[in-house]
Amino acid sequence: MKLNIEKMRPEDWRFVQSIFKEGITTGNATFDTEVPGWDYWDREHLQEPRLVARSGNQVVGWAALRPVSPRAAYVGVADVSIYIAKHARGLGIGKSLLKKLVSRSEKAGVWTLQAGIFPENEVSIELHKSCGFREVGRRERIGKLDGVWRDVTLLERRSTLVGNGDV
Repeated sequence: MKLNIEKMRPEDWRFVQSIFKEGITTGNATFDTEVPGWDYWDREHLQEPRLVARSGNQVVGWAALRPVSPRAAYVGVADVSIYIAKHARGLGIGKSLLKKLVSRSEKAGVWTLQAGIFPENEVSIELHKSCGFREVGRRERIGKLDGVWRDVTLLERRSTLVGNGDV
């Protein structure tokens, strides 16, 4: 599969939305139970980087960052979202997309990426670890999904290029 990783455009939203919904349906990707509208999603995510993985004209995955806090001290810390279309999982798209997200995040001045992943989502945990993330803890019973308490494994990746007093 020929793959291009590109900047997400507003017209990609319908594909992003569909892939996000597939992730919600798994029950192991997010606490979200519905896909938000574009305006809310757009406000909640950093403008750069927002990426899509394309195979031909089809979006098969996406990745974006959300600031962890509005406080100035945390301006270079972001939470990772990455989703791959159901039919395209297991083909290395996630790794290509996450590597590009890491690179682009550093160019945008982000020094710490974090991810909160359900422990049952072993594939996502391993993907993140393969891209330089390390497990830093586990938040037990942090939230309910469909009435069931869920834990979240915390992972982070610290940049060696930015965040050493030069940002």
